[in-house]
Amino acid sequence: MIKTIIFDFGDVFINLDKEGALKLALEKFEITELDEELQSINALYEQGFISTDEFLDFYANNFPRLNKDELKSIWNYIIKDFPEHRLQFIKQLAKDNNHQLILLSNTNELHIDYIKKNVSFYEDFKNCFDQFYLSHEINLRKPNADIFNFVLTENNLKAEECLFIDDTLENTQTAEQLGINVWNNNPSTEDIVDIFTIKKELF
Repeated sequence: MIKTIIFDFGDVFINLDKEGALKLALEKFEITELDEELQSINALYEQGFISTDEFLDFYANNFPRLNKDELKSIWNYIIKDFPEHRLQFIKQLAKDNNHQLILLSNTNELHIDYIKKNVSFYEDFKNCFDQFYLSHEINLRKPNADIFNFVLTENNLKAEECLFIDDTLENTQTAEQLGINVWNNNPSTEDIVDIFTIKKELF
């Protein structure tokens, strides 16, 4: 029986354009792919191991044609709309109080600051959760197993009593290996509000 639901944020609640963001970045940076150094810097920033200033300085030094405001716009291009029906869904879930609700997201400071400024109901959304974990605040990142073990240990949870929902397959694969029930949702065809229909066998 599921007692705790662990949600991803992007492409579960808030819509993302991952392909469009990558295409824009490659175009603006005038490169054909994100090399290992860029991916490493992005991962370090997402885990909070470098500051926003250090992150922007790195990109400004490597791509001097772009100023920091342009870099921020490129970085935040991935973030799209947050359908309000998903807010109403999580508010009702919190009100029902039948499950412990946890958010577990790979989210960096620039992205969350952008969301705070552009999603008027962000605080209402955040307040629906018993725990709200962002990668840059806890210095851990999916799909590494340690982030899932952190959540289980910090909240005294049994893996088999948890359901983890994420749109990225490698993230749900790691969680499943730890004994956590998973739903690898497809944001183009599935909606989080249909959880009790799509995963009805778990409830």
